[in-house]
Amino acid sequence: MTPSRDAPPEDSPARSPLEVTVHAGGAFQQNGYLVRCLATDRVAVVDPGAAAPSMVRAAEEGGWEIEAIYLTHAHFDHVEGLPVLREVTDAPIHLHPADRPLLDRAQEQAAAFGMELEGGLPPPDREIVPGEKLPVGEQHFEVRFAPGHSPGHVVLYSPVGRFALVGDVVFRGSIGRTDLPGGDFQELMSSIRSQILTLPDDTRLLTGHGPETTVGDERRGNPFLIAHFRGEFA
Repeated sequence: MTPSRDAPPEDSPARSPLEVTVHAGGAFQQNGYLVRCLATDRVAVVDPGAAAPSMVRAAEEGGWEIEAIYLTHAHFDHVEGLPVLREVTDAPIHLHPADRPLLDRAQEQAAAFGMELEGGLPPPDREIVPGEKLPVGEQHFEVRFAPGHSPGHVVLYSPVGRFALVGDVVFRGSIGRTDLPGGDFQELMSSIRSQILTLPDDTRLLTGHGPETTVGDERRGNPFLIAHFRGEFA
């Protein structure tokens, strides 16, 4: 997923000022992301799951400064790597307050899946506020509130990078589950309609599990969204 370092052809779109790399791991192959501002070499860590050690190595090898840790939501597979990050950085952890109870019960979440999460997790340092702009070096994310998979789920959208970190709201050909505590199917579909499908069709959707997709591809081909289901959400 790392963009080429070669200069783009003259007739291609300008190179994005943000570079995104994916780090997947754990039983659920959760995707964590490093987002780097090319002008400053500052990075934001998004959803540090089981692959957090890989994310730390990449930042250290690149000589990049971790300036923030952003959580799209607080299901245990998206936050289990927080202690690894806290060992190497004091960068603030950002989380929407509606998901704080999930973070506090991360060990219980893991146990419900027959898994063990050793030790406690560091608490968030700052609350994510929908509509605010979260910095990545000289760039920023726009925060879009997208509950339904969890009560405090957010989407982090980069207009200049033309991508959105969507956590577990939507996937290629699927949507986030709503049978976990705090999930709500109608709320999730409303979030997809208002916060995902309103983005430009060429917006890359970087998901919490599996391959990336685009808004247009999901509008046209996602079985939960296409006209086969009366086009209710697309």
